[in-house]
Amino acid sequence: MRPAQLPDLTGRTVLVLHAHPDDEAIFTGITMRRFADAGARVVLICATDGDLGEALIPLQRHETLTARRLLELERAAEILGVSRLVLLGHRDSGLPGWPQNRHPQALLRAPIGATARRVADLAAEENAEMILHYDWRGIYRHPDHIAVHRIGRQAARLARITSYESTVDRTHLTRLGENAHLVHAAARSTSAPFGLFPSEITLSIRATYAELAAKLAAIVTHASQITGEAVAHAAFPDAYRFEWYQRFGEPTFFEQLVPTYAVA
Repeated sequence: MRPAQLPDLTGRTVLVLHAHPDDEAIFTGITMRRFADAGARVVLICATDGDLGEALIPLQRHETLTARRLLELERAAEILGVSRLVLLGHRDSGLPGWPQNRHPQALLRAPIGATARRVADLAAEENAEMILHYDWRGIYRHPDHIAVHRIGRQAARLARITSYESTVDRTHLTRLGENAHLVHAAARSTSAPFGLFPSEITLSIRATYAELAAKLAAIVTHASQITGEAVAHAAFPDAYRFEWYQRFGEPTFFEQLVPTYAVA
């Protein structure tokens, strides 16, 4: 049942493009859940299998990390209200300078134009009016995130739809401390600044209690990559209750979801 505070977005579709399993929950979990609760069709596109992540839990006999991460992605997608999950099938490229950057199936080696065309074709098939992807630095300069930014920006141009580039508020998260958000450690791994300054951000969305709970549940579903202790701490509400975007193109129905209500 659609919450009374939300507009009726039945019949509207949004594409959400991410690099790896778990990124969808960390950076856009609130947004996806709110779109779904408003009746919109949420199509999640994951570019890589995330096979270069380090397994933090034991795998089952004969189970691969790739298989576990796909299972976690499917579970998180269900929690966040995803209607369709699309896998682009590329390999994880790893961090800057890793030899895996040069693997022929790595996302970094995929032609941007051809991959963007695949995404644009999905937008046309789904009659999507907008796409979410990453900001110009891939939030924290992970090579696959930067590739997803370029793919998403070009796909939006090809499909003639608005793009909303997911980012984080650098000032807000820096104020909370160096381990308040998973992006802090991620940025240390790439030796790069993360996110954007508040003046560069077009809009932010703030979670309700239910949305924040869904986001946490989706994040910890990725147990092979994220420990409960890494996010289930006192600073979690302050660090994760916002999601931030830059808009490129005309305003869309996304702006109808931004007004704050019943905030956590």
